[in-house]
Amino acid sequence: MEVFEIRTHRRNEMIDITHGIREYVRKQNVKSGILVLYVPHTTAAITINEHADPSVRADITEYLSKLIPKSPEFKHLEGNSDAHIKSTIVSPSISLIIENGDIVLGTWQGIFFCEFDGPRHRKLFAKIIKES
Repeated sequence: MEVFEIRTHRRNEMIDITHGIREYVRKQNVKSGILVLYVPHTTAAITINEHADPSVRADITEYLSKLIPKSPEFKHLEGNSDAHIKSTIVSPSISLIIENGDIVLGTWQGIFFCEFDGPRHRKLFAKIIKES
């Protein structure tokens, strides 16, 4: 298993980690298998979405904040219930297919670490399951 360290800079942001994940997979010399990415935090997540146009990331984070605003009405004493809800909706893990030594993504797809309670130092776990 590999542990990636990610530093976030804003309360809500989506960081494109596609290049780093592709490099990790290539260095493992795996021709075929499954890559599992897991975020061990309750106020962060991971997703796949368009990475060609950065305005998509802005639209996603802005709309999630409109749907789930930071509210003093939440009961959680830390004041970050909105971040917990966003993390639940987006998901703490994804699985990707590895074929011909690379992850399989659509033309416009990228992998994003989603921060909902930053800025923080975060971890991302990666595990490759090789095809035998």
